[in-house]
Amino acid sequence: MSSPTALVQKLWNYCNILRDDGLSYGVYVEQLTFLLFLNMADEQSRPPFNKPSPIPKGKDWPALLAKDGDELEIHYRHTLEELGKRSGMLGVI
Repeated sequence: MSSPTALVQKLWNYCNILRDDGLSYGVYVEQLTFLLFLNMADEQSRPPFNKPSPIPKGKDWPALLAKDGDELEIHYRHTLEELGKRSGMLGVI
């Protein structure tokens, strides 16, 4: 896991990119929150935690990392749509 300072700096860099693309503060905070959730679910599934991930395979963090450009944007959008239809806490988040 990154140091807290490095993580905060990385997030601010993403915020600057999103803001420069014309997204409002609320929209980019929402998107960064979704990405952090997917990343944290992946980290929790690895040692030393080894918890089962609530995110289905193919809609998880490694699936996002495997894509780039338009393919990444389309996959991310479909991931959020599918996860939003799930019951329980996952759908709510």
